[in-house]
Amino acid sequence: MTDSLKKEIQALQNQIDGLKKELIDLKEKHQMHRPRCIILVRHGQSEGNIDPLITCSKPDHSLSLTETGKEQANQVGKTLRSITGDEPVQFYLSPYTRARQTLEEIVKSYDGVQYHQIEEPRIREQDWGNLQQKDVIDLVKKQRSHFGHFFFRIPDGESGSDVYDRVSTFMETLHRDFKQSDFPRNVIIVTHGLTMRLFLMRWFHWPVEYFESLANPENCEYAVMDLSSNSKHYSLRTPLRSWKSAS
Repeated sequence: MTDSLKKEIQALQNQIDGLKKELIDLKEKHQMHRPRCIILVRHGQSEGNIDPLITCSKPDHSLSLTETGKEQANQVGKTLRSITGDEPVQFYLSPYTRARQTLEEIVKSYDGVQYHQIEEPRIREQDWGNLQQKDVIDLVKKQRSHFGHFFFRIPDGESGSDVYDRVSTFMETLHRDFKQSDFPRNVIIVTHGLTMRLFLMRWFHWPVEYFESLANPENCEYAVMDLSSNSKHYSLRTPLRSWKSAS
């Protein structure tokens, strides 16, 4: 083998090594920096939890927390801080007043911690229409119990499957956010009971029957999703309660 041929081969090898490095750099640039922990939490007790008929005269999105609800949110904030520690946190919250007020109480436990919050309309409560009427509310709840919470469409409102669809598009945003190199190690999503269940249903690919078997989370009840050691999958540390067996 001549010296010139050796030089050509070495030059080609150097080019190949350079392309390999560029490929590795490109892969690292676009890989997801998944948070180690994703926590979903339902808002604290609101006016609507005390008086279900309040939505006949006051819009659902404007319902406030009760004093009990504020205390619940304050306490769950301490619990969440014990889970996330001093690591940075990304908060996503429903724009409903009760969710905003819940986060206001939660972040009181995050003094000295770097966090950022984003209002996300796609994780709002299921839409029940505008101001409601008592006889209609009672009838709709009976029909929904018979028909199923996932497929039943509330007149002038949404079905559970509608909420599932918008939660799915929110997840697309989440995964894009995860690609940021400085994305926080923890995510906390302040939302609503049905939305929590549908988020988990979508994430873990649960069947409709299993979703229907799940009880609604209590006020300020939370669900923790932990990233596996290989950084590929999440597991649910805090399973939701069931009110009936899936069939």
